[in-house]
Amino acid sequence: MAVYTDVSDDALVLFLADYAVGELRKKTPILEGVENSNYRLETTRGQFILTLFEKRVRKEDLPFFMALMTHLAAKSMPVAAPVTDKAGQAVKTLAGKPAALIRFMPGAPQMSPDEKHCAALGETLADWHLNIGDFSWSRTNPLSLSGWRELAEACRNGADGRAPGLAAYIDEELKFVSLHWPEDLPAGVVHTDLFPDNVLFEGARIAGLIDFYFSANDFFAYDLAVCVNAWCFDEARAFIPANAAALIGAYRQRRRLSATEIAAFPVLLRGAALRFLLTRLYDWINQVEGAIVKVKDPLEYRDIIDFHRVHDALTAISAND
Repeated sequence: MAVYTDVSDDALVLFLADYAVGELRKKTPILEGVENSNYRLETTRGQFILTLFEKRVRKEDLPFFMALMTHLAAKSMPVAAPVTDKAGQAVKTLAGKPAALIRFMPGAPQMSPDEKHCAALGETLADWHLNIGDFSWSRTNPLSLSGWRELAEACRNGADGRAPGLAAYIDEELKFVSLHWPEDLPAGVVHTDLFPDNVLFEGARIAGLIDFYFSANDFFAYDLAVCVNAWCFDEARAFIPANAAALIGAYRQRRRLSATEIAAFPVLLRGAALRFLLTRLYDWINQVEGAIVKVKDPLEYRDIIDFHRVHDALTAISAND
């Protein structure tokens, strides 16, 4: 989440008039994240998240995201279905941008998650993967291998400005991942971006999953690898084996990992890290002047790749075989 587009109170009042959500009391910009403009709204009938879609989110993909949230909510997942206007529309236009209104989810993110938070995530992620089989929509993941190649090329001239030798490092890692990327693993629509700031907790219980706008068809084990990288390294970028064991162990209690998924997991971890190295680097190079946004450090994911090049994070799941 972030803020690129300013929305005036007058424009927002007119926008909300099409919904049965009451009158606006307060709007608060949300600074976390990097992709869209987000505001927390308080009205006379509750609290909501207003999202204006920018940058990588294509307008034609929005019905897919709205349908996905509706599907997961109907499966009793901790997901808020989008709010529709009085004509039944979930996506409208505000300040010249496509916009959607989502009911506010309770809870708060755990930015330093421990084993119990990781176990809750593993269970919830597995439940998503088990409940997505009858979802009829599909979306090709634009941030898989072909997208990584495009990003690497787009970042080539600016990469070494962030760290000397980074362009060559990316080329080397992209070559490795391309040579070893699996082709036939269990797959479906997955989140692909379940970082701690996209998971809301009440105590040790997950109260809400948010920010579905990278969701696409991909390997279930890749979705799990994204979570391992995001939840199982500390602020010093050191691996936390107990978090990984809790996350993967809880996942496997709900959904069994096949032998092919386990064998592919090391390269999935490296690919998942490369994806965020590239997107963060792209955002670092192409910062938007005047935007209210926190640009995240791409080198965090270079360090995670370095770990996976040397160490076998699979120990956490192999012990449970």
